[in-house]
Amino acid sequence: MTLLKLRYHDRYDYSPLPDRPQFTWPGDKKLAVSICNNIEVFSFCDGMGSDSAQVGAPQTSRNYAWRDYGNRVGQWYLFDLLDEMGMPASHNFNSLLFDTCPQIADRMLARGDEFVGHGRTNGERQDTLPRGEEQKLIEEAYAAITAYTGTSPAGWLGPYLAQTDETLDLLREAGFSYVLDWPADDQPFWMRTRTAPILSVPYSIEVNDSPVMVFRQQGAESFERMMIDQFDEMLLQSRKYPLCYTVVLHPFVIGHPYRLRALRRALTHIAAHRDDIWITTPGEVAQHYARLFPAVTA
Repeated sequence: MTLLKLRYHDRYDYSPLPDRPQFTWPGDKKLAVSICNNIEVFSFCDGMGSDSAQVGAPQTSRNYAWRDYGNRVGQWYLFDLLDEMGMPASHNFNSLLFDTCPQIADRMLARGDEFVGHGRTNGERQDTLPRGEEQKLIEEAYAAITAYTGTSPAGWLGPYLAQTDETLDLLREAGFSYVLDWPADDQPFWMRTRTAPILSVPYSIEVNDSPVMVFRQQGAESFERMMIDQFDEMLLQSRKYPLCYTVVLHPFVIGHPYRLRALRRALTHIAAHRDDIWITTPGEVAQHYARLFPAVTA
């Protein structure tokens, strides 16, 4: 009899949620809340890029302009809303934006928001590149953020959350200390690389405006309901377990005013529980967790 053997990554071990140690976030809170925004730049009528109406549509001037709306208009609506709410955010930031839209980076710096490495452009994905090219992509993104902001980025989210078998090793060697690409948990967890551990921090691919409203073609009201239901249930579950709640945004999706109105209502609901939650960024989550549970190296 031949037994089927599953291919395994060997990056982390199985750990059921109830078996883990208890801890709290700062302020003795049990639920961390993060707004994770994606700011992206694309090549005109070339490479990859999503479409407002059709999955897999060819690149055109129309869908290029639709995505460019996010950087020209939607992102600025979103900044203003976050200012009104008094909420920090992290931004998964394509490094070529420093050349094309530096004013966005300047507003982030003025707000004190977090820059998360997000490749050079979302017109490409790293899992199709040979090793040397993937390493170059990661190092270029890291160097560009460091040079412009004066601070090296700690976190990484690959364009399209794409990875090769070597990505985690390359990220750790480049200087990144945490990743958002592995949506396997509602708590951080350590992952093995060939040099030193790297931390996986929760990042929702469910409560995420792009798959919800672009790929599944659900409306803003559905996304609003998802944001609120996810929050309410996680707030309840956090009585038993410390958890991380994330809302994932793209300004060319959520930045259209009728969708922004739905986000405003959801964030208002979340803010009403401000005394019960830690509103923060993935980088702060990573730092706090690493202080409580330092990585163990072999």
